[in-house]
Amino acid sequence: MAKKRVNVGLVGYLFMGKAHSVGYRDCAFAFPDVKAEPVMKEICGLVLSEAEHYAKQYGWERASEGYKHVVEADDIDLVDVSVGNDMHKEIVVAAAKAGKHVFCEKPMAMNVAECKEMIKAVEKAGVIAMIDFNYRRVPAVELARQMVENGLVGTPYHFRAVYLQDWIIDPDFPLVWRLQKDKAGSGSHGDLNAHIIDLARYLCGDFESVNGLMKTFIKKRPLLAKDAGPGLSKGKGSKEMGEVTVDDATLFMAKFKNGAVGTFEATRFAAGNRNGAHFEINGSDGSIRFNLERFNELEYYSRKDKEGMQGWKTILVTDPCHPFLKGWWPAGHIIGWQQTFVHQVYTLMNGIATGKNPTPDFYDGLKCQAVLEAVEESANSGQWVKVKV
Repeated sequence: MAKKRVNVGLVGYLFMGKAHSVGYRDCAFAFPDVKAEPVMKEICGLVLSEAEHYAKQYGWERASEGYKHVVEADDIDLVDVSVGNDMHKEIVVAAAKAGKHVFCEKPMAMNVAECKEMIKAVEKAGVIAMIDFNYRRVPAVELARQMVENGLVGTPYHFRAVYLQDWIIDPDFPLVWRLQKDKAGSGSHGDLNAHIIDLARYLCGDFESVNGLMKTFIKKRPLLAKDAGPGLSKGKGSKEMGEVTVDDATLFMAKFKNGAVGTFEATRFAAGNRNGAHFEINGSDGSIRFNLERFNELEYYSRKDKEGMQGWKTILVTDPCHPFLKGWWPAGHIIGWQQTFVHQVYTLMNGIATGKNPTPDFYDGLKCQAVLEAVEESANSGQWVKVKV
């Protein structure tokens, strides 16, 4: 029997548009057992000429301007939303009303209210809806999940995580959309903390309450020059200045419903850290830690090891027995960040084929957004805030 084909319409052609394109392009190549095969049908964005350029570069059949054609086209089955956060709700709701499955970038929306509206739309339409927390699809993270579920750390006591970048330390870096609250919702908080919040929920359980601190170091930046071009280009600022309206760094403490405690830090001002997402789980029987910049490794410490033989063990997560590694290379031949998008698409396609909504789903996006909002409320009030969905 012929395999189901899913025609994809991708909204957005820059950083995440390129990453998602890799996912669709390589899915069936890496996983011939995928139950539905994605077809790269249409890519769209703000400027038609740019969409046409990226359609050719990435391998999409056609291009369009705006998002309405992708949403309304009869031959599109799945709408992928890979644009700015302020557009997520509008496009997802429109796609759901048109009967399209949806795949949405994180953070899910600008606030909890928008997330709930999106959930209502996809549930009313009866479509598959998935959120792109792609770090769940790192084989080492999937292994950590299995280890926690199998009791290898025992009762969890601590979850600590940081997400450190340094790409906007230069005060002359221009005022791109990620530094504007009306477009991004928040700064390092929604961009980076969203990832480690979701990992914490995936590995340690739901949040109970949070206590946060938010800081903006550079208050004004050069506006983008008219000839800056697409993307987050450096050195393309004008002489006119604009106000930064998001956080540069956000730190918070957390209490989990299972009794564990956590600390979280996200910043774009950590010199020397290009993409340093780290987490560590400490439990009654052992610990697990992971560093995204050492993508193929997971560290594990067991208190049950023989006295005198205890110590951190580094597991090279490349054997075919590890989650998703069946699609790639022989043991020891490492994979990279881009493969997480292939793994996400593989999971999504199987969900569409079977009619069973895969995770992370929109409820995962909603719960992450609830934590983000509670931290911001706490930072404003100086008090502990209960996480409410």
